Amino acid sequence: MANPISHIFYEKIPRKNTVQRTFDIIILFLLFSLLTYRLLNLKIHGATWLLAFLCESWFTLTWVLVLNIKWNPVRFKTYPDHLLKGVLELPSVDMFVTTADPVLEPPIITVNTVLSMLAVDYPAHKLACYVSDDGCSPLTYYSLVEASNFAQLWVPFCKKYDIQVRAPFRYFSNDPVITLSDSTKEFQHERKKMKDDYERLCHKIEVAVQKSGPPCDFTGDFAEFSSVERKNHPTIIKVIFENIEGLPDGLPHLVYISREKRHNHPHHYKAGAMNALTRVSALMTNAPYMLNVDCDMFVNNPKAILHAMCVLLGSKSESEIAFAQFPQVFYDGLKDDPYGNQMVVLFEFIVGGIAGLQGPFYSGTGCFHRRKIIYGLSPDNVASINGKLVEDIFSKIGNSKELTKSAIDALEGKIGTPPNHSLHSRIEAAYKVAGCGYEYGTSWGTKFGWIYGSIAEDTQTGLSIHKRGWRSVNCTPNPPAFLGCVPSGGPATMTQQKRWAIGLLEILLSRGCPIFASLFAKLQWRQCLAYVWLLTWVLRSVFELCYAALPAYCIIVDSHFLPKVQEPTLYVPVALFITYNIYTLSEYLTTGQSVQAWWNNQRMARVTTMTAWLFGSFSAMLKLFGLSETVFKVTQKEQSSDGGDDDDAGRFTFNESPIFVPGTTILLVHLTTLVVSLLKLQHPSTDHDMHGSGPGETFCSVWLVLCFWPFFKGLFRKGRHGIPKATIYKSATLAFLFLYWCRRTAMS
Repeated sequence: MANPISHIFYEKIPRKNTVQRTFDIIILFLLFSLLTYRLLNLKIHGATWLLAFLCESWFTLTWVLVLNIKWNPVRFKTYPDHLLKGVLELPSVDMFVTTADPVLEPPIITVNTVLSMLAVDYPAHKLACYVSDDGCSPLTYYSLVEASNFAQLWVPFCKKYDIQVRAPFRYFSNDPVITLSDSTKEFQHERKKMKDDYERLCHKIEVAVQKSGPPCDFTGDFAEFSSVERKNHPTIIKVIFENIEGLPDGLPHLVYISREKRHNHPHHYKAGAMNALTRVSALMTNAPYMLNVDCDMFVNNPKAILHAMCVLLGSKSESEIAFAQFPQVFYDGLKDDPYGNQMVVLFEFIVGGIAGLQGPFYSGTGCFHRRKIIYGLSPDNVASINGKLVEDIFSKIGNSKELTKSAIDALEGKIGTPPNHSLHSRIEAAYKVAGCGYEYGTSWGTKFGWIYGSIAEDTQTGLSIHKRGWRSVNCTPNPPAFLGCVPSGGPATMTQQKRWAIGLLEILLSRGCPIFASLFAKLQWRQCLAYVWLLTWVLRSVFELCYAALPAYCIIVDSHFLPKVQEPTLYVPVALFITYNIYTLSEYLTTGQSVQAWWNNQRMARVTTMTAWLFGSFSAMLKLFGLSETVFKVTQKEQSSDGGDDDDAGRFTFNESPIFVPGTTILLVHLTTLVVSLLKLQHPSTDHDMHGSGPGETFCSVWLVLCFWPFFKGLFRKGRHGIPKATIYKSATLAFLFLYWCRRTAMS
């Protein structure tokens, strides 16, 4: 009897979580018990307890949203071997790589990502790689041209010897798992030659980077770069390599794109770049599926595309699944995650839980989309593409007849490059659709493509897809499909967190809010709550900041906001604190993380919430009231292959940014209050019902000092590991004003 599993491409497998559910309910019960205690004693204790009640109410709401997400976790198991046996012809895939700044995103990083994509296990004539360079850098283009020459050797080498890690910088690192010691002499000889060729490539790119001027003369292919400015230049499209003969074992197409930018035209950051890529690729190759990755996210599993196709080509996938999202996994992360940004537990438990709802959020990289869904198609229209729908597309896609035809072909399933079709023959039409004025009067950025209005364009675009009724799938093959680099410094981490906070709050306060999408569109209610959990991250900063101020205030004015030692209700917050920390610690241990990694993530959660997210909320509100414009800041990318063992690398770094002022202020406030508590310098309370501050408030202050311990070390260090004096002076002034206000309150 035939094995039924051999006929399926993927499985949806529920995960057991009885223990997790038990902890979830216990914590929720303790939170409600604490709120009940607050309500019953609110009249006695006044404003301090009211503020505590409001903050704890927000924390309880957040926990309810988390519980909703984690209640029904699932995982998807894919079977690429079944796919190869069950599909007569694999579909085409257009692969997008985005980069924006050759300084913050060095070309060698982009080159490695592109080389890993060109070498995937998939028919080469079914692939095309498009690189979007929003920095319009001749250096990036030069690097890609040199990389295409190296790819002629690298791709055949990878496929001949079935190399698993196909980003050269990773393969040639001194990783004993990657290096084969018992291989043939022929392989060792070819590997050494390939390594020498790669080192020559790196040297060429490094020399070009070090030059004060352009990497080469502005002649020939480089003539178009002669008078460009980063934010003011015409469209530049270059076909670097074309698989003219359509060889399945050759190289995929490689195309360079730098869309037009002008000072008086909004370019919508990454969302605008993705829409330009979508239109240009539609004219050149028009593949039914599109993969997009950031320039630092290289292919780690050569069968990544096959794993995605398992999901997208499943029996019911055509009318249900919009995109396949792979989790962000990072290479060479610092030991014990000192900046709390590797997100291992988040992807394991939160994303695994969301996968059991309507599907994971679109995270902006490592995602496979159906092209026709990017054109606004709904599940109801999949079976019948009628004339009205075609006419609607025609009126909204823009005034390019070629693009309109390609969009209609995509919707009707007539997808792929026509026979004898040359990419060069479509460049003129591609220049038109990549122009900065093409989108005026169209639905690009509103109903088509990547959605505008937020610098978190990935979340907003995923929400617009989910609210049409589509589902998404979380793909987690082993080894991970993609690996990227993670910010390795305080300023870079804070910049990234602030950008996310601004973008998420922009979505929450817009017409695209998930609550409206659930009420008036087809976003499922539990998926709506998952989006609300994500979008309200930034609001947590206000409540955490107020809650962090409470113990300091209570110690100075000699009052309390926690139950006293002699009160039985003291066991409620104590039990809540212990249970929550045991619960979160168990999650880190389950995913193979250390106790130190757990502590670093708990500590950084407090730091980022009260610094980066706080500034993000201010920036978003200023934009809402029209007082400022959002500025998209690219995160510094760093390529490393040393495993992150440098002890100095884990030390917190600072710069002159005001984003470090709130954290330094909180530290100074609580250090002062601990001294006040230790030396009994509080102003005597005139209210006998307040009974003075107790060990609960002191413990909270100690806990916060421990959370901001890197800031404490920064007070005494110099250079990038020390807090700048200007930041210390500003923070000391704010801390003094807060403490002075507390004393005046106590005396009045």
